[in-house]
Amino acid sequence: MLTEELLDLVRHTTRQKAETQTLEVKAAHVDCPRRLYDTLSSFSNQDSGGILLFGLDETQDFQVVGVYDLQDLQKKVAEQCNQMDPPVRAVFTVAEVDGLPVCSAEIPSIDLAERPCYYKGAGRMKGSYIRVGDADLPMTDYELYSYEAFRKHLHDDERPIERASLDTLNQDAVQRYLLDRRMERPGFGKLSEEQQYDMLNITRNGAPTLAAVLNFGIYPQGYLPQLAITAVVVPGKEIGDTAEEDSARFLDNKRIEGTIAEMTEEALSFCKRNMKTRTVIDPQTGKRTDQTEYPIRALREAILNALIHRDYSIYTEGTPVQINFFSDRLEIHSPGSLYGRMTVDQLGHARPDLRNPALAVMAEILTDAENRYSGIPTIRREMAAYGLPAPVFENRRNEFVVTLYNHAQKERQADPAEEQPSAGHDLLSFCRVPRSRKEIAQFLGIKTSYYVTRHYIRPLVEVGKLKMTIPDCPGSPKQKYYAG
Repeated sequence: MLTEELLDLVRHTTRQKAETQTLEVKAAHVDCPRRLYDTLSSFSNQDSGGILLFGLDETQDFQVVGVYDLQDLQKKVAEQCNQMDPPVRAVFTVAEVDGLPVCSAEIPSIDLAERPCYYKGAGRMKGSYIRVGDADLPMTDYELYSYEAFRKHLHDDERPIERASLDTLNQDAVQRYLLDRRMERPGFGKLSEEQQYDMLNITRNGAPTLAAVLNFGIYPQGYLPQLAITAVVVPGKEIGDTAEEDSARFLDNKRIEGTIAEMTEEALSFCKRNMKTRTVIDPQTGKRTDQTEYPIRALREAILNALIHRDYSIYTEGTPVQINFFSDRLEIHSPGSLYGRMTVDQLGHARPDLRNPALAVMAEILTDAENRYSGIPTIRREMAAYGLPAPVFENRRNEFVVTLYNHAQKERQADPAEEQPSAGHDLLSFCRVPRSRKEIAQFLGIKTSYYVTRHYIRPLVEVGKLKMTIPDCPGSPKQKYYAG
């Protein structure tokens, strides 16, 4: 960070009077803060890293109070950085504001394969933190396991379900699946049936895998009760809203069970039953066609994605996929955050790491699922063809959510280039020089880069008014944007 950038950050922080996802303010006018481990961990464990800003006092309305000793402060912060595993390599910058010294420590993100970064004194289980808004929260067992699973290439869809047996699978479906593989690969048929089952991930040590139970099981939920779908229709815009006539909380409520293919079809039937249908007249031909509230193909891809790419570890197997109909939108909740290095910005543009490769391959064949990274583009394309707002993808803590908005809520979307939170400023003019997400967020006076990306940067990129300096890697932390 350059000195001028640090001064800009101080001015912005004193004006906004708030910490953010990537900024932690610490008063250090008396001594070095004694416990920075939580923030060092959380910043290191997020892709964007973060900045510790010393010399402002949050309890005094973020006034500049200076630091007690710049050299000693940097030494003591570096000592705390060395207590982390892996060690944190902070980058320091110093400046002077109104005659008072201030200091920043940039905390770089560590590679996904090295996470979590934790305080050695507390150990990995208790010393690992994640940043949520402006808070450092202890990592859950699931979040710790997610890093371990990615690093060691553990795939929960291949774990054996000991209570199940081959007799509990639909043998006709299994044999058709085997026959197709033998026809595609003649040499495969020379293996013993036991070897074939193992190589196709149908069994492990003689027991059916989770992937096999969910794709071929006669009744998968007999062994995995919550690996199902719960679907509800809410008479309002939030869970808890009730119908005026009879105070009903749900207009429709269904638990959907079966194999991946069966759940997909039954979920689609539920959606069709609860969607409005309107008649559309082609202005050129006069042809009348019925159009459902949401495009069926988009729904199908979203449901399949939720079932195929959800987390199937023991930490989430008690959580079903959820489909929630509201008056203005439809939400599909999938247990587990995005897997591996994938970010929301990269969805549909980059090849993802597969969380459940065995289950995905089976489902691709049994359901005609698009296992070639075209599901997200299909959802976007279908929503645009219906004249509906673009789908919203959110990588929340421990779940991934797809939101589709309907015509009832469709409002004129303001051009983000025209919507200026900071009076007198022009975002596109600001971006004549390539700018980072953080720089754009600071310019607009908005706390989080995520909000700015979703509501300003992405819409401008989609209409070609902003371009990326690294178009092949949209989610790169080094990404910058410039006016096209």
